[in-house]
Amino acid sequence: MDVIRDVLDNQIVDRNQRKMGKVDGIVVELVEGQPPRLAYLETGVTTLAHRVHPRCSRWVAAIASKWGAKHTEPFRIAWSRMRNIGIDVEVDLDAEQTPALAYEVWLRDRVIKHIPGGS
Repeated sequence: MDVIRDVLDNQIVDRNQRKMGKVDGIVVELVEGQPPRLAYLETGVTTLAHRVHPRCSRWVAAIASKWGAKHTEPFRIAWSRMRNIGIDVEVDLDAEQTPALAYEVWLRDRVIKHIPGGS
């Protein structure tokens, strides 16, 4: 499997087919004397910004923190939680029980509910 081509930037869906975001990063574990091992998938705007430049991820995290975001760190999903990799990356998690949707909740609570008809 070509992990970068087949996984990076694909949609992540939970066990209930709820969208959790995109695969923004792949974490590989390196242990001396052993082959590299896929450890985690990462999702989050800071990981996406880090792909542009490490300084961008620090900047995005600082702004999110200043605006009151509770989770500025990327959300990691253990590779062992993968169920299926196809068009979407299916994981054995419930999106509602993870911080993966923290940005969506923050946006709903801070912006959307203040728009007429947004509640």
